[in-house]
Amino acid sequence: MHILRVKTTTREQLVDITREVETRLARSGKSEGICTLFVQHTTAGLTINENADPDVSRDILAALRTLVPNNGMGFRHGEGNSDAHVKSSLVGPSLAIPFSNGRLALGTWQGIYLCEFDGPRDRKVVLSIG
Repeated sequence: MHILRVKTTTREQLVDITREVETRLARSGKSEGICTLFVQHTTAGLTINENADPDVSRDILAALRTLVPNNGMGFRHGEGNSDAHVKSSLVGPSLAIPFSNGRLALGTWQGIYLCEFDGPRDRKVVLSIG
């Protein structure tokens, strides 16, 4: 098990962590199996999506803001970050990615993203290679 540390810089952002995951996988020496990722936070998530065009990340965040606005839905949670909790639940906290020949089985345009919904913060992602 490894811990990836990700520092976010804005309240909402998608941070591409693909290279860090690939580096950890290469260091493991394993050639085939499943790479499992889990974010240890209730206002962040993980997703796989296009990493070639940064507009895709911007569009995802814009869509989530439209679906779950920061204010105006009658949220009762006193910290003022209920939208972040809802977005985290919609995106989800974990991923399972197969790998073969020591390489993640991602598609050509796919990347792994930490989804920040209540930053900036220091986040932890648990990585398990099995």
